[in-house]
Amino acid sequence: MKDYLLGLYEKSMPNYLSWKEKLTCAKEAGFDFVEMSIDETDEKLARLDSKKSERFEIIKDIYEVGIPIRTMCLSGHRKYPIGSSNEAVREKSIEIMEKAIDLACDIGIRIIQIAGYDVYYEESNSKTKEYFLINLEKCVEMAAKKGVILAFETMETEFMNTVSKAMHYVNKINSPYLQIYPDAGNITNAAVLYNNCVFEDIKAGKGHIAAVHLKETIPNKFREIPFGTGHVDFENIIKTSWALGVRKYVAEFWYTGNENWMDDIKNARRFMDEKFKRALKEYA
Repeated sequence: MKDYLLGLYEKSMPNYLSWKEKLTCAKEAGFDFVEMSIDETDEKLARLDSKKSERFEIIKDIYEVGIPIRTMCLSGHRKYPIGSSNEAVREKSIEIMEKAIDLACDIGIRIIQIAGYDVYYEESNSKTKEYFLINLEKCVEMAAKKGVILAFETMETEFMNTVSKAMHYVNKINSPYLQIYPDAGNITNAAVLYNNCVFEDIKAGKGHIAAVHLKETIPNKFREIPFGTGHVDFENIIKTSWALGVRKYVAEFWYTGNENWMDDIKNARRFMDEKFKRALKEYA
């Protein structure tokens, strides 16, 4: 039995692939599960209104291929944030959360990674922060009822770009159904920005880190940086999070039109395998 599970981010694969093809790609590259993306596009948000028969087809694909979908990256709240000053947008955000939880229940997703934004496309202020907390409580209540864990992604904006900032809200809500799912690249960039230690920041989430996104970054750039070309210390981030009991990880990177995208996926798995091997050598 493996000591940890490493998932593959859905957006690392071309969007034109079927779920069966995506699951097969992940399995062939050696990954253990796939993370579903529900982003702010109409296409991805429409998944929340999929029919039971469509969800059952995904379950059949999961069992036929032999690899599950165990986490969801719910970034659709960037367009419809729970802290929006617009009441209609806030209502939409709660609707999205409720439907995401139902989808998770239907196909076996255990953790929904939620965006650590009060707002994104509008200016943050005391009112948006107030709305964020009020609606966060509602979201966690819905998740608790269904037994699904919500976990904050540490983002690229000031509002929640560190584990320590995420812990402020985790402590306020104080529920087993609200945890943290940090982004290694984003917290590394924040550590540079604030001249802090990224490993100490991870330790601030002790007992509350459900999983970790392993993503590469460089200062002031947060996505589409190839593994090994940035400044993220994956080995020590893995080592630090492992010591806190984290056993679920996801390699986060993007398909950008490269015709050799399957090679990129296999290379990402090899890259991460080496990082895990070095990080966990003392536990071998």
